[in-house]
Amino acid sequence: MEQQVTLPDMLDARERRAFRQQELLAAYQTPLVCFTMNIAGPVKNNALIRRGFHLGKRYLRERMDALKIRPVYFEEMEAHTGNEACYLIDLPPLALKSLTSDIEDESLAGRLFDLDVLRPDGTKIDRTELGLPPRRCLICGGPAKECARSRTHTVEELQDKTTRILKQALAEADARDVARLACRALLYEVGTTPKPGLVDRFNSGSHTDMDFFTFMDSASALWPYFETCTRIGRETAAAPPPDTFLALRQAGRKAEADMLAATRGVNTHKGAIFSMGIVCAALGRLERECWTNTNDVLDLCAAMTKGLTSSDFAGLTEETACTTGEKLYLQYGIRGVRGQMEDGLPAVRKVGLPVLKEGIARGLSLNDAGCAALLAIIVHSADTNMIARSDPDTYQETSARLQALLARTPYPDRQALEKLDTAFIQANLSPGGSADLLAICYLLYFLEHEV
Repeated sequence: MEQQVTLPDMLDARERRAFRQQELLAAYQTPLVCFTMNIAGPVKNNALIRRGFHLGKRYLRERMDALKIRPVYFEEMEAHTGNEACYLIDLPPLALKSLTSDIEDESLAGRLFDLDVLRPDGTKIDRTELGLPPRRCLICGGPAKECARSRTHTVEELQDKTTRILKQALAEADARDVARLACRALLYEVGTTPKPGLVDRFNSGSHTDMDFFTFMDSASALWPYFETCTRIGRETAAAPPPDTFLALRQAGRKAEADMLAATRGVNTHKGAIFSMGIVCAALGRLERECWTNTNDVLDLCAAMTKGLTSSDFAGLTEETACTTGEKLYLQYGIRGVRGQMEDGLPAVRKVGLPVLKEGIARGLSLNDAGCAALLAIIVHSADTNMIARSDPDTYQETSARLQALLARTPYPDRQALEKLDTAFIQANLSPGGSADLLAICYLLYFLEHEV
């Protein structure tokens, strides 16, 4: 149960905070930023409020990073009376107040942020010193102090508005972050070089209708789709996981149209629209704190797509099979990316991501570790793109050669990779499905290290 605070609790907290501020100012003689949350009612701290507080800290950190500023000193406290953070920042006080006021005024949750700036002598800077208007009321937009003084709005109204602001701000921030990292993952995948048979920075692999810039155009067009997938995941989080997947299908069709418009009809990322979209929706269903747990993310992908293959291929016959995936399923029982998803992406979880992380731990670049991860994924998944361009026997023979190479050297050098690229191009092989899984490896790696 959420702990409620009393008036004496809040008075004690304010007195303690003021005393601590004076201690820090005396010790560092540097302007101080004190960040707290403006929360109405007796509950000053819970999971949602903490997430809003961390979002505010992130906005402040990003502003400081942009200016290449590091706090001289930082401390943080979490209590039932609210979250607090103190920053000693070597910046002119008015410039610091301008920076914090921008955060308060420009961010969706900014009205809930209290970013007080104190000069080294302990005096607090008011917004009016910068020519800025007073803070506005959450409910009516009028002067906040007047509404508070006259108690124009009930505590219940303020609490409801606060909750809605926090949920919306967090959902939008999460969707933007997922979309940014998903697009970045696609760009890192195409930039990984050399990749046998695939478009990269050196050549177009086994493809004559696309190049490196085609993929950049495509990835850029998919940003809104990944945001949408994340929002769909958040909006359907209380429903059974398969409901989230069903809700993605219309957005997926729109994304495919956007991709083809951006590439003038070239299919660059159709597979990624499917697989990456599902991962983004899984992240939307999960709280941000769970994003770094790869198993949680991939288990949810499996839950969302449970029974997908049998559902999509129900009643399929040789006469009605149109796509390569349908034909391979009927002839050989190959489930392709649907099977990968239903099984929780084992080629990513057990092979690709571990190889990527191990390579980086050995001191390899993200590019070189990614090349090795791609080869490992090809060996441990049935890449329908490769099979469609040849046949199952050729794919098995190629996979066996790759497996032997990786047994000798798990991280082949540039010369070996270029030799593979030449061989794949000559055989018209392109492991496009494996490339999509490599992009997911990059996304999960970014989540583990940057969220």
